[in-house]
Amino acid sequence: QVQLEESGGGLVQPGGSLRLSCVVSGSAFSANAISWFRQAPGKLREFVASILSSGATTYADSVKGRFTISRENAKNTVSLPVDSLKVEDTAVYSCRIRRTNYWGPGTQVTVSS
Repeated sequence: QVQLEESGGGLVQPGGSLRLSCVVSGSAFSANAISWFRQAPGKLREFVASILSSGATTYADSVKGRFTISRENAKNTVSLPVDSLKVEDTAVYSCRIRRTNYWGPGTQVTVSS
């Protein structure tokens, strides 16, 4: 059974940082591309970043230069350090095996002073 689990969310002040993680079990992790999405209250879910099995990365324009996606295949983990957080980054962040319906439940990130 494929499962994804996010962690690392929390409450942080503007300008602060967090490190989000996504652990994947039950799949051939190293062969899969993993994506991060986020959904803010009252808004549609939006793409944040993705990383291919090759290590190639893609970012939404809104997070370029502030978020960095990486993967550690030995630990079946994709990390997303998020820096210089803004109030508008507040959302539930979820990871997904790209082009599948396998999602994690999400982790809440709240940026507030």
